[in-house]
Amino acid sequence: MPQALRPPSLDPVAAARWQGLPVQDAQSPWLHEEVAKRMHERLDFIKLQPEQWVHWGPLRGGLAAQRALEQRYPKAKVWLAGEPPTHAQATRRALQTPWWQAQHWRGPKRHEGLPPEHTVQMLWANMHLHASAEPQALLQTWHRTLAVDGFLMFSCFGPDTLRDLRHVYAQAGWPEPAHEFTDMHDWGDMLVEAGFAEPVMDMERITLTYASADTLLAELRGLGRNLHVQRFQGLRSRQWRARLSEALLTLARPEEGGRLSLGFEIVYGHALKPQPRLKMAAKTEIGLDQMRLMLQSVGGIKGKV
Repeated sequence: MPQALRPPSLDPVAAARWQGLPVQDAQSPWLHEEVAKRMHERLDFIKLQPEQWVHWGPLRGGLAAQRALEQRYPKAKVWLAGEPPTHAQATRRALQTPWWQAQHWRGPKRHEGLPPEHTVQMLWANMHLHASAEPQALLQTWHRTLAVDGFLMFSCFGPDTLRDLRHVYAQAGWPEPAHEFTDMHDWGDMLVEAGFAEPVMDMERITLTYASADTLLAELRGLGRNLHVQRFQGLRSRQWRARLSEALLTLARPEEGGRLSLGFEIVYGHALKPQPRLKMAAKTEIGLDQMRLMLQSVGGIKGKV
């Protein structure tokens, strides 16, 4: 993958540590749930009704979103994937209904882990891609999971996220508060490189306000960690925390009643998995899986290969 398309300044060790960090409670970040609602609205423009679909990282991506998608596709089989064991266990507990309720027996057919390759019609990944150290490899995994004509729906942070906070840190002479986030046009390039077709990218800005520095910092801790390769090393002192709280007061906006304000750029992406196309050469070798996909997509052939 071209270096320019890798997450700028992201520390892969810190990213792996964040992905596996144990959860205190089974609750998804509020902002992630809000983004999931807005992404959910985009499904109104898609006619395909998935018979099988994958939710990548539901605990951080949105447990309420999981329930909403199950209501939208009540007969579909769903796979919960992309989580470490501790997260998967918390997700299972949060979504489980008591055995004496009818929903326990009539509810959706949930499975954990990845389904067989080339089988699902939708892969849903809310607010995960920006924290991946190898996004191209992740996109390729998603591509392999989808069936031909299946589609990917994802969202992530864009480069304008935390711009005001970056200014506060720069003014104080501190290292960056977060790694740089990838532009939506680069995500479009990576989708095509991974084999997707017809990528549609758009973005919006969401502004959140906070009554105090403590509530602002608590929100950020729920959203992630500082994964910048040149971030502060080690723990900060109480004196530094006091300086940070004071510096954050510069984020107060009169138009917001004096509340502290932070902006987030949200990138949305949608792409299809097209029918495989062979690159013709003097000698062309076709794998069994690829041949099966090609035959199944031509004339509705139902036989076995």
